[in-house]
Amino acid sequence: MKDIIVKLLPEIDEIREAALRDKVIACWEDAINFRGWTEELLRSMPFTLLAENVKITFIDHVRAVCRMCIACDNVLIDIHGENRTPVNRDYLIAGALLADVGKLCEFEIVDGKPVKSDYGRHIRHPFSGVGLAFKHDVPSEVMHIIATHSKEGAGEKRLPESIIFHHADFIDFELVK
Repeated sequence: MKDIIVKLLPEIDEIREAALRDKVIACWEDAINFRGWTEELLRSMPFTLLAENVKITFIDHVRAVCRMCIACDNVLIDIHGENRTPVNRDYLIAGALLADVGKLCEFEIVDGKPVKSDYGRHIRHPFSGVGLAFKHDVPSEVMHIIATHSKEGAGEKRLPESIIFHHADFIDFELVK
């Protein structure tokens, strides 16, 4: 399973800390196993059910937003250097890769189409994502990114990594919507 996850999400290898990288993979393994997602289904699943005719897949969304976060951090380093607000790159990448992992619990496939599951009607993906991360002892700073990235984080004071992720995520979402 680990090989499939790294193949789907090669950005995992950008996490320098091996223990954190392994925890991210473990969260994905649990989420995939929860509903028995296959590589084929993961590659074809739309990243949101909140818009019509979404052509961007879940995996491509996760990867694109993660890469936007890395690019944003690179720009801040290049332009602001030591004057920038400190950002933990590993936490930023881990949070970007885990923010939507709960959608694998929130969605299910019915008659070949993704739909919001009964579970998903009661528990949105930021909550299930934090639950998975907590189970695997992911640092609280990364859980903060997962918890605050969507509407559930409105009004919360976000860490720098969460600010970057939130805006990158909504760039992709708003362009599709």
